[in-house]
Amino acid sequence: MTKNVLVISGHPNLKESHANRLILEEYQKNIPNVVVHKLDEYEHNIDVQKEQEALLKADIIVFQFPFYWYAIPAVLKLWIEKVFTRGFSHGSGGNKLRGKHLLPSITIGAPERAYISKGNAQYSVDELCRPIEQTANLCGMIYHAPICEYGMTYVEGVKDYNTLEDVQMKAKQLSKKVLLSLKEID
Repeated sequence: MTKNVLVISGHPNLKESHANRLILEEYQKNIPNVVVHKLDEYEHNIDVQKEQEALLKADIIVFQFPFYWYAIPAVLKLWIEKVFTRGFSHGSGGNKLRGKHLLPSITIGAPERAYISKGNAQYSVDELCRPIEQTANLCGMIYHAPICEYGMTYVEGVKDYNTLEDVQMKAKQLSKKVLLSLKEID
């Protein structure tokens, strides 16, 4: 892979993550030319210029995050609001992201059957990701359908959930799916 990949980790607390932390480690081991920005380390102090410079260098942007209340976590939403500014990403002269690829990679606690028509969530993941897709459209980016792994809930000592090993296996599966998708983009 020769493209530059920027991963924006939207997990609000990677230290407590069983899946997203491992996924980021897999990206760093297996994706050449990858840069990972961990938003939980910023403590809401986003250096807009630094983030925009990283976006300018990237060919592919991966949003890596857990689904929170059927959407992106607040820290990722804040990052988008601060970094995707008029004149940079959209609006008059705002064409800096045009032609760049945007790929959401999502860990989801619920089983896949919850995200079908008439399922518990009432909507598919694709439908719930429309705001990300529209953001990409506004910025002239090439949007790719979300890559998801479901059933990522692990609660220590609770039998009704996955084991830690199950969640870690699913995390590695998700990172492999993303890697395959990145190779197709390249």
